[in-house]
Amino acid sequence: MPHILIVEDETIIRSALRRLLERNQYEVSEAGSVQEAQERFSIPGFDLIVSDLRLPGAPGTELIKLATGVPVLIMTSYASLRSAVDSMKMGAVDYIAKPFDHDEMLQTVARILGDREQARSAPAQSGTGQPGAAAQNTANGEIGIIGHCAPMQDLFGKIRKVAPTDSNVLIQGESGTGKELVARALHNLSQRAKAPMISVNCAAIPETLIESELFGHEKGAFTGASAGRAGLVEAADGGTLFLDEIGELPLEAQARLLRVLQEGEIRRVGSTQSQKVDVRLVAATHRDLKTLAKLGDFREDLYYRLHVIALKLPPLRERGNDILEIAKAFLARQCARMGTETMYFSREAEQAIRHYPWPGNVRELENAIERAAILSESPEIDAELLGIDIELSELDEDFDAPCAPLGTGSNNEPTEDLSLEDYFQHFVLEHQDHMTETELARKLGISRKCLWERRQRLGIPRRKSSTTTG
Repeated sequence: MPHILIVEDETIIRSALRRLLERNQYEVSEAGSVQEAQERFSIPGFDLIVSDLRLPGAPGTELIKLATGVPVLIMTSYASLRSAVDSMKMGAVDYIAKPFDHDEMLQTVARILGDREQARSAPAQSGTGQPGAAAQNTANGEIGIIGHCAPMQDLFGKIRKVAPTDSNVLIQGESGTGKELVARALHNLSQRAKAPMISVNCAAIPETLIESELFGHEKGAFTGASAGRAGLVEAADGGTLFLDEIGELPLEAQARLLRVLQEGEIRRVGSTQSQKVDVRLVAATHRDLKTLAKLGDFREDLYYRLHVIALKLPPLRERGNDILEIAKAFLARQCARMGTETMYFSREAEQAIRHYPWPGNVRELENAIERAAILSESPEIDAELLGIDIELSELDEDFDAPCAPLGTGSNNEPTEDLSLEDYFQHFVLEHQDHMTETELARKLGISRKCLWERRQRLGIPRRKSSTTTG
């Protein structure tokens, strides 16, 4: 069982993080300061250290030197890219903003520990004279993405082929499809894996600050610049720079980025001196950059520099049975977070998950399952708890308890021209006088709750008689 040290001076945060990690099968020790950690523990004996940046006395980054090779994950309540850059430059394995998302924390901890274990178990592969060995031995789990459908298998093959190179990569896909996971896989399987991967959401930084955040600035370069600072590109030197939503990058910043790609150098805002950097750029967008370039909203020369390798991430609705596998993984993780017994999806819930188009993709699926798991009063997750709108016609093709034949209704009336919703309404009105709700639902191959929902949606009142209260 991995042993993790938490160093955090706020008792509430420290206790909450301890409970979260212990529920997920980690052994946890804790301290309120660097000094307390030194006095109570042998710091190099841990598998991972999670520390706040700002602590009483010495800052959390002091633990990097004391840990002698143990990875240190830095938390910062300021959610500042600048403090994150400083921590990464000092040797932190990664950073996370407070208040942290539980899933993000667990994913980050699992990834760091997994990378450490992998490094321990493969000590000398680089000396075997087989540069492709690491790529050949890479399994889907190491890529870190669930996917057995053909489009995802094709994507995994391209990731393995592209990762060992230094070529720029453009990841395209709808919002919420997991583009950052692909970027992380490219970094972890590259020769730069031991150097930092710096992730930047270009849409999340104000346009007035984006240049100084990316490229750094000199003292006095603008109002409030009381000291010079390195930028994120500089912090990624030797590693990978991941620019998410690059289509939102202002044209001025695009020009500076183009210089990085063409010349391998940056110039801080307010400086006349350039300096060399060695970064591999991975960019992502849900927008059509080629169209933006034609409209003048994106530099065409930058587009062609980025478009060396293009990876297309399919939307969730095109991933077949992967959807249900991902859903079950999310449900298992949510159960672990809540410390509850194992939960499972009802038949109707599985049908709804497979057939709903998920416009918000994986992010929407994860949120729906978290909500359903919290609200469910039994281990079985019903379809209505998912909070998604599924039409009858989208589910009928999977019913294994068919209604009366579509060719004829009672009295041998032809129904070939009825839509499935019309047929549902026709069948319910025809039979509800002599069938209970349970019998109606069974004939339609749906649950009673689904029957009730469709009554509400189609405006079919339930007959108030003793024969319909089954």
